Amino acid sequence: MPPITNKQEEIRRTVLEHLPKEAEITRVEFEGPSLAIYTKNPEIRITHNRAITDIVSIIKKRIVIRSDPQVRLNENEAKKLIMDILPKEAEVTNILFDPTLGETIIEAKKPGLVIGKNGTTLQEIIIKTRWIPRVLRSPPTASKIIAHVRHLLYSGSRERERILRNVGERIFRPLIYDVGDVRITMLGGAREVGRSAILVETRESKVLLDCGINPGSTKPFEGFPRFDAGQFDLDTLDAVVISHAHLDHCGFLPFLYKYGYDGPTYCSAPNLSLMTLLQLDYLDVLTKQGAALPYDQKDVRSAVLHTIPLRYGVVTDIAPDIRLTLHNAGHILGSSMIHLHIGEGFHNIVYTGDFKYGKTMLLESASPNFPRVETIITESTYSAPEDVMPSRMEAEKKLVSIINETLNRGGKVLIPVPAVGRAQEIMLILDEYMKRGELLEAPVFIEGMISEATAIHTAYPEYLSKEVRNAILNQGVNPFESEYFTVVEHPSARDEIIEGPPSIIVATSGMLEGGPIIEYFQKLADDKRNSIIFVSYQIEGTIGRRVQKGIPEVSIINSEGKIKVIKCSLEVHTVEGFSGHSDRRQIISYLRRLPSKPENIIICHGEKSKCLGLAEYLRRRYKVNAVAPDIFETLRLR
Repeated sequence: MPPITNKQEEIRRTVLEHLPKEAEITRVEFEGPSLAIYTKNPEIRITHNRAITDIVSIIKKRIVIRSDPQVRLNENEAKKLIMDILPKEAEVTNILFDPTLGETIIEAKKPGLVIGKNGTTLQEIIIKTRWIPRVLRSPPTASKIIAHVRHLLYSGSRERERILRNVGERIFRPLIYDVGDVRITMLGGAREVGRSAILVETRESKVLLDCGINPGSTKPFEGFPRFDAGQFDLDTLDAVVISHAHLDHCGFLPFLYKYGYDGPTYCSAPNLSLMTLLQLDYLDVLTKQGAALPYDQKDVRSAVLHTIPLRYGVVTDIAPDIRLTLHNAGHILGSSMIHLHIGEGFHNIVYTGDFKYGKTMLLESASPNFPRVETIITESTYSAPEDVMPSRMEAEKKLVSIINETLNRGGKVLIPVPAVGRAQEIMLILDEYMKRGELLEAPVFIEGMISEATAIHTAYPEYLSKEVRNAILNQGVNPFESEYFTVVEHPSARDEIIEGPPSIIVATSGMLEGGPIIEYFQKLADDKRNSIIFVSYQIEGTIGRRVQKGIPEVSIINSEGKIKVIKCSLEVHTVEGFSGHSDRRQIISYLRRLPSKPENIIICHGEKSKCLGLAEYLRRRYKVNAVAPDIFETLRLR
């Protein structure tokens, strides 16, 4: 057992010893994973930058400088002064003040101009107003959910402060036990696709990786993570880390807050907006179906207030003996590979979440660059020997060919898509091929959450592919606002689309489990001129999977809540190659390109046969400890 020391007092003493008296430090607080220094001279972040850098080097913690409330300029005066300082070209859309944290939130369409060269404009704002500016990008396309999330964080700033202080106290608590006994327990996503949830434990800490649902199940024991496991305890859980915003990875998160969890959730910045959007939609779908709700909107709000967004590549303390770093996973906007560094080099775990080891029109490829990896937990959605996808070019050509054939015979094309990821990828492809003249020009109707999810994409161009990022930031071209696209604003427009000329309908949900695609499907399915094209994974048990298998009739619940039998006469196509998941070759290639050979490879997030098959192949071919654990199974890693 290590000696128990007051780590917090040591850190405070280090800060006071390295900053001069003229800095006028009034207090030092632990706010989440960061150390907050409150001062009457907030310009010390400029004038004493070297001293602050030295402190960071000694304590190995992130530092934020906050101004003492006594020295801040009146909000109205500060707002007027900020508007005078900022160039009109920055296109400022909003300025808010958070008196709890001493921040002024500046929303602008061109945040780079707000920051100024080498941060000079921000420095001027700090010196003249004594408020600390935080710059946010205004989406080129208005996003209700981003506005909603920002409003929640702003209006709940006092609650947010309480949460961050509690989190900070917990992270920087004295280390009672020596680092050791690293274990993982599969609470979901083991030998199955859906309800991803993995508990990581050390002697000191507990961290939950993902907290999802199974969209294809109606039974609680199969639909939700198995939190009845003896190891799982909300009171001792240090953190939740969400890899990405799909419901099978984040859909059950608010449930934890409903039942008393008061700790942090970590994810990328885009992920916070996207998962809030999808969780609220999940509640809406369940309400329309008359199903019981596992949580409500106030629990989603609580999840937002407890979430700490992180940038890729930033090392963050999340427990006394665990540091977290997120890396691009290439799956959807903001999707992350989770790297846990346990102890001082004791053990390193990488959880891939869902990942794409290949560049797409929308996103860059997943990153394999980790300093050390002893254990990797990988998905296996498309890991069977036959799961070798065509090249992206082949997939695009096949999609275009099917659409052209359907339009030529006077039919309509249905493309069910998840609102996040595949929808935006398909939009980029349709726009590109119509511009080239290789795809027949026809109206493209976009409906469901796609337009809102797309607006969120445009708010975070730095997370998109180089080409899309360059178009939005440097060329002023938003490819998601193509002249070919028509957003369906109201359900009353559907009849006209259904009765109208040949067209392409891109709508949610991707598995035909709800959303406007169901309304189109039930009215267009009986016409053999039409086509439905699946471009994303269909989970077993979903309507999409049954249609994909070629079942001639399927039952759906219509908008009136009644069961209706639909005859499937339309052509059914599946175009592989657009998946945000890696295929077998990409999974194996990714594992081989890690900087060091992992000691353990844990296979999850795949059908049972695929998980077991990939584990067996890796053991035989690469002589590595590869296993595919079952639900409730605990593995000791070290």
